[in-house]
Amino acid sequence: MATVGLYERPGFLLRRSHQISVAIFERACAALSLTPAQYGVLTIVDAQPSIDQTRLARALAFDKVTVLRVLKGLQERGLCVRQPVSLGRRQMAVTLTPAGQALLQQARQPVLQAYRELLSPLSDVEQATLVALLQRLIQALEHEARSSFVPID
Repeated sequence: MATVGLYERPGFLLRRSHQISVAIFERACAALSLTPAQYGVLTIVDAQPSIDQTRLARALAFDKVTVLRVLKGLQERGLCVRQPVSLGRRQMAVTLTPAGQALLQQARQPVLQAYRELLSPLSDVEQATLVALLQRLIQALEHEARSSFVPID
């Protein structure tokens, strides 16, 4: 049978886990109309006010087109502003508006609820092990990624 082994493949399992993770997150944050990508951007910009778009993209392992699309949507909702880093430069710095800060604060509890639901089938030890293994996988294979990842300290 052609599907033998497919459902045990790490790539399939990671993709399916991601689909489930997004569904749980979006349900928990539906009242806020917030996606995981938007939450990630709001979180990084809150931690690093006036971060430039390139550093923001790298902090989330997004490509430039994706981060720009997310930023435009947040800006249209009045949640962030983009301003040139200096005169004559195309690089834009991003900051949250008071509405963006308020939404991020409102999202904290639903996001925590989504995180807990996603990991609820696992014991505390299994949860820590899963996160540690995923971090190790990402660190060891970072050179294979299409978008660079530079975490914010």
